[in-house]
Amino acid sequence: MIALTRPQLLSQPQKEVGDRPLSLESTLQELHLYDCQVETYHLGKDVAQIFEDRPLLPGAVLTEGGKFIGTISRQRFLEKMSRPYGLELFLKRPLNKLYPFICAEVLHLPASFLIVAAAKKSLQRPSELLSEPIVVDLGEGNYRLLDVHQLLVAQSQIHELTTQMLDEQTQAQMLQTEKMASLGRMVAGVAHEIRNPVNCINGNFNFLENYCQDLIDFLALYEKDDFPLPNQIAEIKREKELDFILEDLPKVLKSIGVSTERLTKIVVGLHTFSHMDENRLQPTDLHECIDSTLLILNNRLKQGIEVIKNYGDLPLINCYSGQLSQVFMNIISNAIDALLEKVPVSSQWQPQIAITTAICPSPVNCGIEGDRCLSIKITDNGPGMPPEIQRRIFDTFFTTKPAGKGTGLGLAISYQIVTQKHRGQLLVRSSSTVAQELCLETGTEFEVLLPLL
Repeated sequence: MIALTRPQLLSQPQKEVGDRPLSLESTLQELHLYDCQVETYHLGKDVAQIFEDRPLLPGAVLTEGGKFIGTISRQRFLEKMSRPYGLELFLKRPLNKLYPFICAEVLHLPASFLIVAAAKKSLQRPSELLSEPIVVDLGEGNYRLLDVHQLLVAQSQIHELTTQMLDEQTQAQMLQTEKMASLGRMVAGVAHEIRNPVNCINGNFNFLENYCQDLIDFLALYEKDDFPLPNQIAEIKREKELDFILEDLPKVLKSIGVSTERLTKIVVGLHTFSHMDENRLQPTDLHECIDSTLLILNNRLKQGIEVIKNYGDLPLINCYSGQLSQVFMNIISNAIDALLEKVPVSSQWQPQIAITTAICPSPVNCGIEGDRCLSIKITDNGPGMPPEIQRRIFDTFFTTKPAGKGTGLGLAISYQIVTQKHRGQLLVRSSSTVAQELCLETGTEFEVLLPLL
């Protein structure tokens, strides 16, 4: 008897190769492997019957006394049978007589062999052997056959996976490049913002130290054995200016406290902005993201730009806070550039940036999940954009800024962050109607729509 089993997938339920997740480290034992071993004493007609019963079987493993001899591939066997007198010559003879006529060089690999490496070895074979099945050694005298077609399908799937990983790495690198460019542009402003509170703390520290020492000296008088007389205490109070110290000390402490609080906010803002390697969504207050961004950009905003906040009542939203902070940074930075470049049309013109947040119904056919979404509108009363620029504003490397002033990545990456990472929409409008709604002259509005799930 010939011991046969159905085609099987080792240690997994049988399914198509394309349905199974593979990786660069996947091995041959993760693929469909066919179990069909026959002894050399069996006749050719037995193998013919096997191939007829199992039309997907790529071949059979030939053994003698359980020892591996070689393979009989379906293609070579049927080719010999189709020749003149092939049936008469092969069907009634044992396989050990027929094998010398149908044998071929065998690609013999262990089950732990990587799929990628196996595909390379398979394709390096001579052209007449490319369709020959591969023998997979499971150890302890167990052999399986692998159809080359299935191997190449798996290799193609891994290739697609590799391409996807490289694309993701490229996008991540572009994101990092733009973030570093943004940090480079803002570093002077942040340094100025930090310098002011640091100078305040440093300048007040000597006063605080002297005040504390005078108070310590004065209190030490009460610990002396020869307790000073009241007139002596009054003289020391005048000498040390204790009345002034008691009046000025709370002011110094308050000034240091305010400066320390501002430094903390700047550091928190930079920390929020630098969250590049977030690997999961986190509940986030978007108003804190916006405020942190405004704090970092404060030195540029102090050039006469008024910021109008129209914050609605927003819930926490699951998002990548650092990436959304970069979106707000790019949009507000562009608005500042536009406002600083605009020539005032009248002496009454006041450069403004309005930030409006609200919960609103999801626009029809916008692709956002759910009936409601979060809206963040950032509007300026700058010169606006002509339609031809609006159409290209999210294209990679497109910029209207002079060389060295812009990378052309900011809005392209912002669009990717909103649409791909957060399944939202990033819209741009630039017309006189936008400005009229906010009593502005002209302007541009960017709207970030995020699903509220």
